[in-house]
Amino acid sequence: MSNSVKTLTIAAAVATAAASMATTASAANVKCYGVALAGENGCAAGPGTSCAGSSTVDYQGNAWKIVAEGTCATMELPAAADGSMRKGSLEALDRDLPA
Repeated sequence: MSNSVKTLTIAAAVATAAASMATTASAANVKCYGVALAGENGCAAGPGTSCAGSSTVDYQGNAWKIVAEGTCATMELPAAADGSMRKGSLEALDRDLPA
């Protein structure tokens, strides 16, 4: 293989990798409260938690995790014990908080 073919092959691989990273980086993510399972929250969840992985209740209203923008309020979550439907929120919620 000649040097020019090797150079073109490497350049094409670098360009493909750069384009792939740019596409991934452009997808916006947001903090979504009330959708994390116990122990799977992001950092600084709120009272009752200290940091990542410290929530103690499934779907804890003041615990968040990162989700794709536009999906937070439309995620399908199990109903609460009282039968009411749960939804994610872009702001902390006063539901399912630890005792």
